[in-house]
Amino acid sequence: GAYASGCIQGTQYDHIHILPGDEMLMDMDLSKVEQGTVCSNVLRYLVEEVKECYDHILIDCMPSLGMLTINSLAAANSVIIPVQAQYLPAKRLEQLLKTVGKVQRQINPKLKIDGILLTMVDNRTNYAREISTMLRENYGSKVRVFATDVPHSVRAAEISAEGKSIYAHDPKGKVATAYRALTQEVMKIEKQRSKNQADLGR
Repeated sequence: GAYASGCIQGTQYDHIHILPGDEMLMDMDLSKVEQGTVCSNVLRYLVEEVKECYDHILIDCMPSLGMLTINSLAAANSVIIPVQAQYLPAKRLEQLLKTVGKVQRQINPKLKIDGILLTMVDNRTNYAREISTMLRENYGSKVRVFATDVPHSVRAAEISAEGKSIYAHDPKGKVATAYRALTQEVMKIEKQRSKNQADLGR
């Protein structure tokens, strides 16, 4: 990526900088594993170089448990786990939680799970409601399941082709509304975490 004063250069949004990935990252992930030269802390070192430039750094991962995901967990302070309201993605959640636990024990003891986020939820169907209930019953006592669900929406599926955020493409739609609610939930978690750290420091 390009750097300006140590920071990644931005986008059309003055207050947001984006460093996109591409297929080469996936190829690198596979080749490093095959060569046995994987380092789980590469991304952590890169984030350390630029983190003072930003209030928040968000790392979006592919739905896989490859070394790019391990690098992201190693570099992160906290993780939000999105799960589609479908049987197979929900089934894979257990493996992902085990991976997060392993990273916490072996690589990044500061890593916290902010919560599980249900996505592409169609509440008109009994099936989606059953998956939602199952996740909350099975995991809610161990891991926060966000009160906000991100609904399924054709308008949200259009944003990749449009090259816009959901807030620019459909700012009053149900998906944009859901992400605003999720943001409020996450901000409350961060505020409580900061308060707890301050209390411990007294």
